[in-house]
Amino acid sequence: MSPRPRKPAGSASDKLATYRKKRDPSITPEPIPAPDSSPRRRDGGRKSDAPKRFVIQEHHARALHWDFRLEREGVLVSWAVPKGLPLDKKTNRLAVQTEDHPLEYATFAGEIPSGEYGGGEVILWDSGTYEEIKWSEREVMVVLHGRRIEGQYVLFATESRSGKGRGGARRSWMMHRMDEAPVGYHSPPVELAPMLAALGVLPKDDSAWAFEFKWDGIRAVVHVDGGRIRIVSRNGNDLSTSFPELRAIGERLAAHQAVLDGEIVAFDKDGRPRFQKLQPRIHATNPAKAKQLALDQPAVYVIFDLLYLDGELLLTRPYAERRHRLESLGLEREGASWAVSPRFEGPGADVLQASRDQGLEGIVAKRLDSPYLPGKRTSSWTKVKNIRTQEVVVGGWTPGQGSRRGRFGSLLLGIPSASGLVYVGQVGTGFSDAILDDLGSRLGSLRSMTKPFANDVPTRYAKVAVWTEPVLVGEVTFSEWTSDGRLRHPSWRGLRDDKGPGEVRRES
Repeated sequence: MSPRPRKPAGSASDKLATYRKKRDPSITPEPIPAPDSSPRRRDGGRKSDAPKRFVIQEHHARALHWDFRLEREGVLVSWAVPKGLPLDKKTNRLAVQTEDHPLEYATFAGEIPSGEYGGGEVILWDSGTYEEIKWSEREVMVVLHGRRIEGQYVLFATESRSGKGRGGARRSWMMHRMDEAPVGYHSPPVELAPMLAALGVLPKDDSAWAFEFKWDGIRAVVHVDGGRIRIVSRNGNDLSTSFPELRAIGERLAAHQAVLDGEIVAFDKDGRPRFQKLQPRIHATNPAKAKQLALDQPAVYVIFDLLYLDGELLLTRPYAERRHRLESLGLEREGASWAVSPRFEGPGADVLQASRDQGLEGIVAKRLDSPYLPGKRTSSWTKVKNIRTQEVVVGGWTPGQGSRRGRFGSLLLGIPSASGLVYVGQVGTGFSDAILDDLGSRLGSLRSMTKPFANDVPTRYAKVAVWTEPVLVGEVTFSEWTSDGRLRHPSWRGLRDDKGPGEVRRES
């Protein structure tokens, strides 16, 4: 049987037929060369031995992605890479082959009109030349020499041989970096517990410190990679689904790999942070419900530290340098869902007074030379409060009376110690109807026959108490500690699902 004859290579105009079919030259600013029936290549007069070009374009279309294009046989062979090129050998990235593009597209940047194919902003992210090591139907191996990307990559097809590519149905590939990352490159950290501030008073030497407002929200570390974000609470819970509006941070930092430290905050109509407004947001794990809640009560991620940026781990760098690097990202131009926490160089007393005037919780003083110590509580960061707050563990509840009949009337509170959970008082104020319902359903599934407190509970509460497993953490405001170690005039602020019982301690 004689071998099947190969189809002669077509002209560049044949290769661009699909490209032209998808675009209207009267609407889009993209280059659309006229059909050319001659068999010569559309090489723009380039010499045959000229280095081959590559380009990477950041494409803010319906879904953010990066377009990776390699010059070959008079066109740009193209792939859409949803999360961008991998920067180290540990990561493979999906790459979907798209139609060939004209060589003129190698310098294109601009806005494709909404509603058109690929509508959205196109940014020229990187460009350069490449060396071809291997090129087959199912594997492409190249060495890139760009301004931002330098290294050896391979693309390999993942579909069966019947899958079409170049000009036909889209074909899935994977992209892998083959050589080692540049010297000094660190992969993004998978987990980073936030550094914690110790309660204290204003430092005496203002010149060694910077001062930031204390935000009444949920502490969270945000990981940005490939334009996508992952939001991790202080106790390691993934909050990405609960706060869909924060995805805009990933789009804003699409060109970077970064890890940010900050606080998720909800503001009232007067622009003051209100922790209670975050309560329904924390528990929204259904995407549709979370999206609706985001419309009703949008949250803002207030950023105050930069822990990792583009292959560089910044934990050992002093606070002053990390803040400078954070501010150089351009995030101080406030977005709808993020803001950079302002910092002040003192006097600290003036900043504290300004926080009082604005009804804020207080300030945090940070030593300019302090490194970032993940998960550690240190006086290098000192919080100075305008109001007294205390985290507590719920150990039981008393039945409600009157308008609260059928609900709980008060919560019995404790703080862990070496001898066990120590009873510190009860709280019966600060609960909205929604909070009463939510807490009531939670408490119902946590009933226990055993008193969780290591010390005595006042008889008037103990004789009617319903004990619970001590797993729920909340926060209260109060006026002072009594001489017998009880909270005076406590008022409920909300649950702290971002913290575990083992993290609660008495603040002195």
